[in-house]
Amino acid sequence: MKPVLKLFLLPLVFGVSSLPGIPETPATVTETAVTPSCKAGALTQGGLLLCHGEPGTLVRMNGSAVAKFDETGRASVGLQQHSPTSFTITLQEQGTTISEDITIAERNDEYRTLTGLDCDKVDARTQEQKDHAGRSWVKKQDAWVKFNDGPGFFDGAIKPAEGPTSSPFGPTRKYTGVSKTSGESCESTSVHRGQDFATPVGTPVVSPADGVIILADPDLYYEGGSVFVDHGQGLISVFMHLSSVDVEDGQVVTAGQQIAKTGNTGRTTGPHLHWAIKWRNTASDNRGDDFYIDPALLMDGLKLPG
Repeated sequence: MKPVLKLFLLPLVFGVSSLPGIPETPATVTETAVTPSCKAGALTQGGLLLCHGEPGTLVRMNGSAVAKFDETGRASVGLQQHSPTSFTITLQEQGTTISEDITIAERNDEYRTLTGLDCDKVDARTQEQKDHAGRSWVKKQDAWVKFNDGPGFFDGAIKPAEGPTSSPFGPTRKYTGVSKTSGESCESTSVHRGQDFATPVGTPVVSPADGVIILADPDLYYEGGSVFVDHGQGLISVFMHLSSVDVEDGQVVTAGQQIAKTGNTGRTTGPHLHWAIKWRNTASDNRGDDFYIDPALLMDGLKLPG
């Protein structure tokens, strides 16, 4: 009797019928509903919210649509440099509305003055420079409207090049100098929208996450050699001042894959890599809703959705 007992116990335990007269017991699958939420990511001004829930869920921040969940049930919401530190996120899913009150950390960015610059690199001044800048502007605008599927930074971000940070995201910069072509002085103020790494010319640049190349150009006017990588979720890595561009438009790249080498091209004060991340609103066709976020916050380790 002992061998017979073993034969009948195995099919019952594993829900598989291999003996005549024993009906097959199908496995029971229990689906767990995902509660939509946006409380993960980099919860700081200039950071990024990581949202999870059902595909198609619409995300609103203080009433304005800011993202739409993709087919994997994920969305990324950028936080502006001077965004409110407290706001309400509303998630609309199949007739159900969920609201979350979110508080983020405040940042304190510096004001810097850079002197002795070549004014021709601060602003386009000659007709040739203006024509070059105009052609570059068109190329960038064409790139911003391209959207590809991808995980964004849900898998994190790796450092794109070896070298110390020479300038962080966020400081306001006042530029002063003299034009080499006309001898005229100039003054301009702008906010640094990326992170700079001090690197010698020729340092390898790798993609910080999986993505698709949407612009690869060796000679934009202000940016110099440039590569734009669309990571999905509306997020684009912008690499500037490159000495060589090693990829082409439409190419699929993976995290850690070499895409370029650092240089000293475009508007620069010395060899370095400028890495910017542009967040684009996936719930709007208005590209005026888009802005840059802080790359350092993504490298520091994102809090992933649980």
